[in-house]
Amino acid sequence: MKKAEVKFENITKKFNETTAVDNVSCKFEAGTLTTLLGPSGCGKTTSLRIIAGLERATSGKIFVDDEDVTLLPATDRDVSMVFQSYALFPHMSVIENVSYGLKMINVDKEEYIHKSLETLKLVNLEGYENRMPSELSGGQQQRVAVARAIVLEPKVLLFDEPLSNLDAKLRRQVREDIREIQQKLGVTTIYVTHDQEEALAISDKVIVMNNAVIAQEGSPKNLYNFPQNKFVANFIGDANVVTAKIINKHSNSYDLNIAEMNLTVHSDMELNKTVSVALRPEKILIDRAKTDNCIHAKVNNASFVGNSYQYILNSAAGKLYVISGETNNIFKVGEEVYLNLNEQDAKILND
Repeated sequence: MKKAEVKFENITKKFNETTAVDNVSCKFEAGTLTTLLGPSGCGKTTSLRIIAGLERATSGKIFVDDEDVTLLPATDRDVSMVFQSYALFPHMSVIENVSYGLKMINVDKEEYIHKSLETLKLVNLEGYENRMPSELSGGQQQRVAVARAIVLEPKVLLFDEPLSNLDAKLRRQVREDIREIQQKLGVTTIYVTHDQEEALAISDKVIVMNNAVIAQEGSPKNLYNFPQNKFVANFIGDANVVTAKIINKHSNSYDLNIAEMNLTVHSDMELNKTVSVALRPEKILIDRAKTDNCIHAKVNNASFVGNSYQYILNSAAGKLYVISGETNNIFKVGEEVYLNLNEQDAKILND
């Protein structure tokens, strides 16, 4: 399978007075799976359609392996797309759907039948070639759509919210299938979703978009552990965003005060008197025993969710959300507790 790097240079897309993508520059590395993640209307699907050639950028350039494809029609870009609705032809069998693109480029019958059958094996649909789309489950239809896209051996494979029509359990299975196929083929893949868990689970890199621009990009682990702003902290997983007072400034860190707790937190930013700090709920330690440096809180709500308890706490730092893996040591509503935190788990935000 061919691999290609895709690059945006100052891409802007306007629909009349609405700016859907605003001066975006980014890179999609060859052979990797990059996810465009964000809420509805952030510009992620428009960006994908610009790559596919289904929308033309108002300004800026797009490159595929250093070739400027900005003005190339979709048919000349060597890009395949899997749509949210699958877009299978209902009157064609599975193999007719998969082989359709090959027939359109005049591949001879023996070759397109062979390639289509091999691709159906790859997506675990061997033996389904003569079935009609109506005889398949949603997950099977999605795999037919994937097979139809990859049988053409494109340089770039695009997915537009491919799992949104599937139930939760099937979504998990199909996303694992997509990731396995992508890694097996090594094809450059760009994936659009609004689902944070999906993006974290499937991606080599995630580009978070908001209000038509990139809010932050990086590996899933880096985005989760080191959010740069409130939007990313809240959109990637859950976060408590609290206000901290700056007590002292050092060369690359700050002494902070959060309610009754003092922390030294690393940051190279130039900060003023107060800052916003993100605290992940699973990083906050909850206990009945008071320590010298902790936050006093009261349990407002406690919920059992199988492998953990989730607590809503009232504290001097505000309302805090805490996840505890201690399912045998339960804190009751109304109980007074004390919260501790490792300093490296507090992240100063840049807004």
